[in-house]
Amino acid sequence: MGKPSSQKVAIPRHNPKWDIWSYRIGCPVWGCRNWGEIIYPNGTPSEDYLQWYSRLFPTVEGNSTFYAVPPKSTFEKWRDASADTFQFSFKFPRKISHELKLTRCDDELKQWLDCLSVLYESGRLGPTFLQLAPSFSFAHCSQLELFLKQLPCEWPWAVEVRHQDWFDNGVCEARLDAMLRQHSIDRVLFDSRPLNSNSASDETEQASQSRKPKSPFRITVTGKRPMIRLIGRNNAAEVTNYWESWAEQIATWICDGYQPWIFTHAPDDKFAPGLARLLHEFVRLRLPDLAELPGFNSTDLAGMNEEPKMRQLPLF
Repeated sequence: MGKPSSQKVAIPRHNPKWDIWSYRIGCPVWGCRNWGEIIYPNGTPSEDYLQWYSRLFPTVEGNSTFYAVPPKSTFEKWRDASADTFQFSFKFPRKISHELKLTRCDDELKQWLDCLSVLYESGRLGPTFLQLAPSFSFAHCSQLELFLKQLPCEWPWAVEVRHQDWFDNGVCEARLDAMLRQHSIDRVLFDSRPLNSNSASDETEQASQSRKPKSPFRITVTGKRPMIRLIGRNNAAEVTNYWESWAEQIATWICDGYQPWIFTHAPDDKFAPGLARLLHEFVRLRLPDLAELPGFNSTDLAGMNEEPKMRQLPLF
């Protein structure tokens, strides 16, 4: 995350109008020590990373909560540090999803919802996604259905499945999709094809290829906010064809009235912002009225309080 610096770096205070964007795109983290002169100026202390990031991207995929749920005060700190219309998309704690498999977790769920309420009440809660364990098969379907009924129906949710049962193009998959549609919950679309399109070029890609699942490709929509987790490569030129294809799909969803949520991963987090910007530009080629993503050291920051020129589409 980087070390605090004695160098004084100004903190941005403007509030971009992310709430009128017709879709949201972001990275898997908001802090990376290699993002100097990419997301924030060199010398920016780590405690200010979120203030910069939330003014350059409208959302972030928060994976840290999968490993441990911080105290409610930390969520309050994140709320106060982020831009007004920025939204977080956190992952469910593994204690709930992987260890307890959605059962006998009333206390854990209560704590989790209490923390998320800080963001919901301030308008900063994006779709929170439940990533199920690879062992969570169709045999656990009733557990999933009972669990989803416990979630506040007015909050945005998404579910990511990994067991092969859920990709059978038959009874199991149809049951899953119908269940999610019934609750207006989005199905997370996980695409690791770009990552595996070539052999690894360095250690980070090798590690990512061995760790990331190779889930079957889907573009299924079950809710109002299709969520895509795109696993790319460190060299953006190697994912161009996939990004072009996804840009076409994203533009189609936007025109159909959906609000897609897109997260671009790179084996080395340093390259995630570049992948997001590239994909956004491909979407803008299809929808030219979409606003540009600002750069941290550009005049875009000074003008962020101005009304951006962009396609006005219904938000949900």
